[in-house]
Amino acid sequence: MSRRSTKLLKAALTTLHYTGIDGMMAPMARGVGVIFMLHHVNPSPPQDFEPNRILKITPAFLEAVIGEVRSRGFDIVSLDELHYRMKEGEYDRPFACFTFDDGYKDNARYAYPIFRKHELPFAIYVPSDFPDGHADLWWLLLEKVIAQKEQMSVKVDGRRRDFDLSDGGCKQAAFHEIYWWLRSIREDDARRFVADLCRDNHIDARAFCNDLVMGWDDLRDLARDPLVTIGAHTCGHYALAKLPTAEAHRQMADSIRRMESEIGRSCRHFSYPYGSEDAAGAREFQLARELGMKTAVTTRKGPLFAEHEGAMTALPRISLNGDYQNLRYLRVFLTGAPFLLHRMIRKITPHARAA
Repeated sequence: MSRRSTKLLKAALTTLHYTGIDGMMAPMARGVGVIFMLHHVNPSPPQDFEPNRILKITPAFLEAVIGEVRSRGFDIVSLDELHYRMKEGEYDRPFACFTFDDGYKDNARYAYPIFRKHELPFAIYVPSDFPDGHADLWWLLLEKVIAQKEQMSVKVDGRRRDFDLSDGGCKQAAFHEIYWWLRSIREDDARRFVADLCRDNHIDARAFCNDLVMGWDDLRDLARDPLVTIGAHTCGHYALAKLPTAEAHRQMADSIRRMESEIGRSCRHFSYPYGSEDAAGAREFQLARELGMKTAVTTRKGPLFAEHEGAMTALPRISLNGDYQNLRYLRVFLTGAPFLLHRMIRKITPHARAA
């Protein structure tokens, strides 16, 4: 999302909050619970150019979110408990799950102590290649390359492009264009493109990625705590919908089996990499059911409704986004109003892109 789009969305959320429209919509919009999506928890301040900061919140904000969610009457539950309540229709109290994608080291260093202090459960979804030392965090590597350059000439969509990278705004615009082009092409080609950039700019991509993610010993240490659920996230963090059925099945099945073998627990929860409509759809939801998953989560935005009991492998989440670290925005999200409005707009304009 561009900086301009972020400002517009913040203004819209603020308007919903201060006009009270979100509260009026809440009875039909808030559903029965929420699943929060997180990636990084880190206290470092934001940089002038840091497009992936949307994936990072501070420990202080995480603690504030937990306090706010509990003060609004939500039970913070494990994914197993969420599954039970959905299947049994136990909706007397709203519930919330906290889930982390990718298995970053900062989850253990900064997030785990907070959940441990409050004796609250959470889940981490891990691509099984990552703790093996084969993480490919190409979106972070792309940011790293652009951050260290003043200009760049690369071929994008078959055409040579010269990018001015002299300031943060220019870098942000270049990242936005290149990132979304890479998301539109074959993922192996996208990864090769970024790997070539790293090689040409003397960046050790393997060392950079492995410094950020947990190894198997780290994960086993966390898994010893019954508050922690370790879920699967494919082997190599590929957009499953872009893969042939046999390869998508292998990516899912092998990662589930590997989690069970390494962690020593059954693995019954799954997260689709990227999780958007073009990355996971009906085929992937069916594969998750066939593989015995109790729940599987997307990045489609919104709260949970009772109707999701029939779609437990296609669950939406609400992102705790690094650009929205203000409890005012969280309160609006918990009403469900922004997501209901978005669904209404998409019915009117079916081809509108999600914010």
